Amino acid sequence: MKSKPAKPVNIPGIRNITISGRIGTGKTTLANHLGQVLGWEVLDGGKIFRAYAKEKGFHIKEKQKIPDSFDRDFEDRVKKLLTDEQNHVIQAHLAGFVGQGIEGVYKILVVCNDEEGNDKQSVRIDRLMNRDLVSAEEAKQELNEREEKLLEKFKKLYIKHDFKWTYWDKKYYDLVMNTFYLNQKEAVEFVLKHIGFDDKNKVNKVFENLKKDV
Repeated sequence: MKSKPAKPVNIPGIRNITISGRIGTGKTTLANHLGQVLGWEVLDGGKIFRAYAKEKGFHIKEKQKIPDSFDRDFEDRVKKLLTDEQNHVIQAHLAGFVGQGIEGVYKILVVCNDEEGNDKQSVRIDRLMNRDLVSAEEAKQELNEREEKLLEKFKKLYIKHDFKWTYWDKKYYDLVMNTFYLNQKEAVEFVLKHIGFDDKNKVNKVFENLKKDV
């Protein structure tokens, strides 16, 4: 039995939350759980992009046919949403980057790093294997190819091919959360503590309901 949507929680100074991160860091899971706790609508950037592409007559698999203007128009749509609406958790690679300078947008970066701050790609690959039911080699290839293509596109569109640029640069974010050390529940509690809504009872209730829905 599905739980009823929670009444939207008001967070002073925060109108919308963006969640960004590399593939397999756990950003989608965090977004969904955070939306459940706050009673906010969760928007998946990938799904929005595919829907927008379909609306404009493009097939997402034929990326070479999609003009650069389409991507810029899409990001403008995300910016407008962040500016005009509220109570949204938006999960997308560039959500934090395009949300720069917009009032009331709290930008979260999700990483999966070891103690030295090195990316734990092996963990991210393992997560893709479990999520997509693919082999380690398939998951590694998908991860590397997708990230390379995304960075290439983003650099071309937004930062004039700066080869050192990454959208997961910490300078673009208000909070960095490491899923290498935190489980799903701890990750949500970590974020809530930093945004001033440290309600463990509500978190417990949400995760109990999620177990019942399985």
